[in-house]
Amino acid sequence: MLGFERITFDPHIMAGQACIRGMQFPISLILNLVANGKTVAEILEDYPYLEAEDIQESLMYAAWLAREQVFQIR
Repeated sequence: MLGFERITFDPHIMAGQACIRGMQFPISLILNLVANGKTVAEILEDYPYLEAEDIQESLMYAAWLAREQVFQIR
């Protein structure tokens, strides 16, 4: 999937939600933490098994999902 190496999907982990590196840690939780003002340093302190690259790729994945494709019908 477009070079997202840290994002995994497994129907046996978190019911197939997008997660970080096969862990029971959904991307949505990282996005929620960032959206609510947590810094990368704070997230890494609270969740020491995460890496800064996990957070960065989560944000890139969210941006990819949110991309807008507008088609004009003439």
